[in-house]
Amino acid sequence: MKKALINDWYYVNGGAEKVIHSLNQIWDDFDHFALIDFLNENDRTFILNGKNAKTSFIQKLPTIKSNHRKFLQLFPVAIKQFNLKEYELIVSSSSSIAKGVRTTKNQLHICYCHSPMRYAWDLQEQYLDDAGLKGLKRVYAKFVLNKIKKWDIANSQNVSFFIANSKCIAQRIKAIYNRESTVIYPPVDVEFFSLETQKEAYYFTASRMVSYKKIQLIVETFNELPHLKLIVAGDGPEFKKIQKIAKSNIQLIGFVDAILLKKYMQKAKGFVFAAEEDFGIIPVEAQACGTPVIAFGKGGALETVLENISGVFFKAQNIKSLTKALLHFETLQFNPNAIRTHALQFSKERFERQIKFFVEEKYNEHYNQKAIELLKK
Repeated sequence: MKKALINDWYYVNGGAEKVIHSLNQIWDDFDHFALIDFLNENDRTFILNGKNAKTSFIQKLPTIKSNHRKFLQLFPVAIKQFNLKEYELIVSSSSSIAKGVRTTKNQLHICYCHSPMRYAWDLQEQYLDDAGLKGLKRVYAKFVLNKIKKWDIANSQNVSFFIANSKCIAQRIKAIYNRESTVIYPPVDVEFFSLETQKEAYYFTASRMVSYKKIQLIVETFNELPHLKLIVAGDGPEFKKIQKIAKSNIQLIGFVDAILLKKYMQKAKGFVFAAEEDFGIIPVEAQACGTPVIAFGKGGALETVLENISGVFFKAQNIKSLTKALLHFETLQFNPNAIRTHALQFSKERFERQIKFFVEEKYNEHYNQKAIELLKK
């Protein structure tokens, strides 16, 4: 079968890109498409087996590399300009626009949905606040987002089958698109993130420093707990602001490579995760190292963390709630081997096996049905 793989965009190596990597491990003959592609060569080798993605006109717009979302109103036009008529199978990996690619009823389109567009649906106000939009600019942005929502619902019907990356997202797909989906958890490299049973006296967190990741909340909480040490990895728009408020028990180390990330994660007494994520790969990576997690008790974390076995939850994204969870965590004893055993169910091998079975089963069903229809004519 001739296959196309379309992702929203390529500019970082994050959780969605780990899914793309695994898809390319299963099938190495995809033709790749995305609105933009700004991967460096190391990331391109890992994610796309060294291939380039065919991009849209968005790629050539000024300042697109530094802030692609400001061209949101152009995304629906751009995604519809890809011509995928020659492909029997289209796989979209989407938390935004890719699932809206133009297809025909004769083609099989399977969408691996990381989330319906968060900035159009549940996090609209937060994204507008983060962008600093006020007055008429905010009114216009809301107008654009509401048009995008209507477009998103209409074009979700072009997907043959949805795969959700968690039960949480399956519920949102049903609520927003009125579509059923199959849950297949994303791949976690549990072999790379290996077990370490000897822990040291520090907590660890790692993330891109943007507001919804709630790194500022974590730092502010540890500011109130000077007897607890925190190491923070990552950079992003909020780095300097957070650096200014961090007290002496908190160490900000900026961006770290995968080897160093693993080292800090393995030795930490606990990994702190304050975001509400659709799945959240990094808490599972921590658990694969035998490191328990202190997680916000909403979203995908409820599916990946076992309370009092592989971690603890806090109920609200505020200092009081996180402090209470940390003090409770300090009273507990965790078994690193049991934590890792729990994490193994989210392995890359499991993901690749389940995705391969699902896609090939749906492909055979779809084209067998088309053959039967042709014979009846």
